[in-house]
Amino acid sequence: MNLANKLTIARVLLIPVFILVYYTSGVGFWAALVFGIATITDTLDGYIARSRKLITTFGKFADPLADKILVTSALILLVGSRIIPAWAVILIIAREFIVTGFRILAASERITIAASPLGKLKTITQFVAILLLLLGNPFFGSFPMDLLMFYLSVLLTIVSGADYLLRNKQVLDLSNL
Repeated sequence: MNLANKLTIARVLLIPVFILVYYTSGVGFWAALVFGIATITDTLDGYIARSRKLITTFGKFADPLADKILVTSALILLVGSRIIPAWAVILIIAREFIVTGFRILAASERITIAASPLGKLKTITQFVAILLLLLGNPFFGSFPMDLLMFYLSVLLTIVSGADYLLRNKQVLDLSNL
């Protein structure tokens, strides 16, 4: 197993640690620290895999799955703490199901749909928003940068999902409805 895949597995193993820390200490430094470490593994495993040409089938599957589970876990915890609204998280989760289903359909037709720049920007804004929300918006005083970043991530989630579908519409055989 290569280093990039080990980092992906480490991220998956950090998810229950993050959840446990959140439940024991709530929103704050410790939960943000564990979440931040997990997000750093995402950056590192991608960089290492590309720079060392260590891209594997396992990594293509496990890396985005680990990201989705990490982000979804954090968002659900934040909804449970009444920090963010459930409707926005439902939109985010729905987009992930739609894009994942679309990629599975494409794969069944031997079409690979790579991550788009908008999709990567969506992930970055989600990570930043969650970190700010976990830290209680520490750097911006009364200006709600954490919520602003969160709603920006929701907007980018919708736009990037639509972009995936529109740029790859040939995957859907609409003549067979």
